[in-house]
Amino acid sequence: MASSFLHHLGLIPLIAMLCVTVAQTNYQKISLGRSLVASDDSDSWPSPSGEFAFGFHRLENQNLYLLSIWFDNIPNKTLVWYANGDNPVPKGSKVELTSDGLLNLKDPGGNIVWHPNPIPSGVAYADMLDTGNFVLVGTNTSNVWQSFDNPVDTLLPTQTLGVDISVSARTAAENFTRSRFELRLIRDGNLVLNTIAWPKENKYEAYYWSNTVDSPDGITGNKLIFNESGYLYIIKTEGDVVNVNSASTIPSFPIRDYYHRVTVDYDGVLRQYAHPKTPRNGEWTAIWFAPNDICSSMNGERGGGTCGFNSYCSPGSTDGSPNCQCLPGFRFSDPGNKFNGCKRDAIQNCDLGSLRPEDIYDMQELNVNWPNSTNYDSLESLSDVECSKSCLYDCQCVVAVNVDGACRKKKFPVSNGKMLQPNDGKAFVKVPISNTSSSDSYTRIDWPKRSPATFSMVAKLLLGSSVFLNLLLVVAILLIVLRSYDGRTKLHRPPSLLDNNLCTFTYQDLKVSTDCFKEEIGRGSFGTVYKGVLPLSGTLTIVAVKKLHNMSQDGEREFKTEASVIAKIHHKNLVRLIGFCNEGPHKLLVYEFMSNGSLARFIFGESRPEWGKRIQLAFEIARGLTYLHEECSTQIIHCDIKPQNILVDDSFTARISDFGLAKLLISDQSRTLTEIRGTKGYVAPEWFRNTRITAKVDVYSYGVMLLEIICSRKSIDMERQNEAEQILVDWVSDCYKARKLDKLVEDDEEARSDLKLLEKLVMVALWCIQEDPTVRPSMKMVLHMLEGVCIVSAPPSPFPDGSISWNRQLSWHPVRTSSSLSGPKFILDKLQDCL
Repeated sequence: MASSFLHHLGLIPLIAMLCVTVAQTNYQKISLGRSLVASDDSDSWPSPSGEFAFGFHRLENQNLYLLSIWFDNIPNKTLVWYANGDNPVPKGSKVELTSDGLLNLKDPGGNIVWHPNPIPSGVAYADMLDTGNFVLVGTNTSNVWQSFDNPVDTLLPTQTLGVDISVSARTAAENFTRSRFELRLIRDGNLVLNTIAWPKENKYEAYYWSNTVDSPDGITGNKLIFNESGYLYIIKTEGDVVNVNSASTIPSFPIRDYYHRVTVDYDGVLRQYAHPKTPRNGEWTAIWFAPNDICSSMNGERGGGTCGFNSYCSPGSTDGSPNCQCLPGFRFSDPGNKFNGCKRDAIQNCDLGSLRPEDIYDMQELNVNWPNSTNYDSLESLSDVECSKSCLYDCQCVVAVNVDGACRKKKFPVSNGKMLQPNDGKAFVKVPISNTSSSDSYTRIDWPKRSPATFSMVAKLLLGSSVFLNLLLVVAILLIVLRSYDGRTKLHRPPSLLDNNLCTFTYQDLKVSTDCFKEEIGRGSFGTVYKGVLPLSGTLTIVAVKKLHNMSQDGEREFKTEASVIAKIHHKNLVRLIGFCNEGPHKLLVYEFMSNGSLARFIFGESRPEWGKRIQLAFEIARGLTYLHEECSTQIIHCDIKPQNILVDDSFTARISDFGLAKLLISDQSRTLTEIRGTKGYVAPEWFRNTRITAKVDVYSYGVMLLEIICSRKSIDMERQNEAEQILVDWVSDCYKARKLDKLVEDDEEARSDLKLLEKLVMVALWCIQEDPTVRPSMKMVLHMLEGVCIVSAPPSPFPDGSISWNRQLSWHPVRTSSSLSGPKFILDKLQDCL
């Protein structure tokens, strides 16, 4: 029995091989004369791996078919391209690659419904590629037509998008008619989302743009690329590369394990999705989307806005999907398409006869505004009731919006409606009374009819109560004045810093907020960091208060720079400065609090983050440094990049800290810094040489830290028994030369299963730690290499002048000198004083 069982087990690999062979034999190039017929069990033309297929897709609950391409290895055969979205064909229709090389879609009567435009010539055969691209191949083996050049609503990895080629959303999940939302790369180099007007396809104002303008003169030559690593980027006319979807989640969904697609969805949002290849019963997850809030982004004066005319938009789910609702008294023009506006339930009649407006209409209150709809009348200093009644008695008025006493009246149709924030105003919509019974979600405005006796009683009550209210008001004012002398919760905003959104705090503010500087959470070269609590925007908020110690004249200058320059810097991978205190000897900085502490806590701790999460953090740090080096108005060099200065927020996103205390350098500065900055193990060689200090010192430090992130260990560990492993950069360089990179991650199975990415990351790090700063790439180029925008070539040896690395020299050996400033004694003195 056992032997028989083992015998059958032995057949399993053979059966699997046979299954693979059978699957592969279904694929073949499509020769001239082949065809497919639309039916419930019709064949398709698969790609070599079977991941994609070309054929007929039956529409849900309809006996109609689309000629399309779809993901074929997942249960939900998601369409990525279709030929006849506006004109589905019935059962029995046929697609044929004719003997003379024409690809025609015909209905059962033989009428041509669709063909490639322009019609290609010299076609030898067709092929469904593993990229999801269906191609017609010419006699010279070049592609004479391909689906990638004719996108519909989806882009796939390796696909490009040229200037003025549009990607248009469908109307609904199973309605493949082209909608009014489209994505296109325009001639100035910007990738934009906009709506269009049918039937002329006039373009309305963009509601998303990538801010990648190439030339104000409209020079062409740009293209959008969705690369094989899952990143979208634009190649500009002069060859510059600009990333579009720099989402920190993308490295967590590697292409080898996930299918990717970028789709303009029918709600107008551009999303990147990932779907696990195994198990195949997973689902699509949105890992990036733009814009973040389509309701607020849609600000054009023309068109109907996100939801169409006579509607309003409110933020929906976490993937950017909006909620569309009709005005009370209106309903969706197309029940199957909530983004196509609303129509009236009843016609508004101006001929009331003997009736009063309040006998026919009701005014319903909404927290909505239509800021871009034309105001045909504007009245000042009106209360809500007065504004509402003014619209009620105005035959032309459909809705009135009262903001700060300014009553704006609007006619039919209204466009681009969006929710108002509380206390930002109110809208009053005129609704026939017959429609109000079902509108439970809206507030009805009533005007009670009072007799003279009622008014007299009300007047007496108001007069009597006003005395009491005035007394209360006086007491309240006195209390406020008295409390103003208590500096514990007072926030000051000096006029010179208002534009920078910085708060100023008294020393007493921060002393109380930290409970007399009780809980220390970190130390740095400039001071100590304490945990505190401050009332910010009406909410008690945990903050990090950095108390600067023994500030010299240089330290004073650094502090002033922090307050005036860093306030302008905002990036999701940088810790935000909230405010400061500047009272005589008391110099303190207030930062947002990062609950997860520093990166060092994770990568050097017992429970390190998983491989994908570590790589995500490395990417985010690179983005933050790129911003500091190349995207700020004044270039900022950090000078002390290390895991202890990388904080991790609640969503496990990397945030660079202490950049405000770094030396600020203008990009054309030529003077060499005289004071060494940094931490042993991360310091670039040029700090000890009479050479110009540039942003390349941060690149060096980042390279060392990248190796620490990869290997989850410190750059210098003299307690390791194997001397070859004590200096991380030496060990990594040796392993790279010997092609034994798996040794770096011996106890990390996830990393060992991804050796190709491991090699790429190590190569990037080795480029970063080149001793010659002119050989090191910029942080922008480092980011491009990490994201797969450019190829990573084999790096030279990081230390070409000898066999001993810079970090080992700093550990115990003399340093190779290039000037009188970089001798051993000079280095030791600097290490003692500055490190």
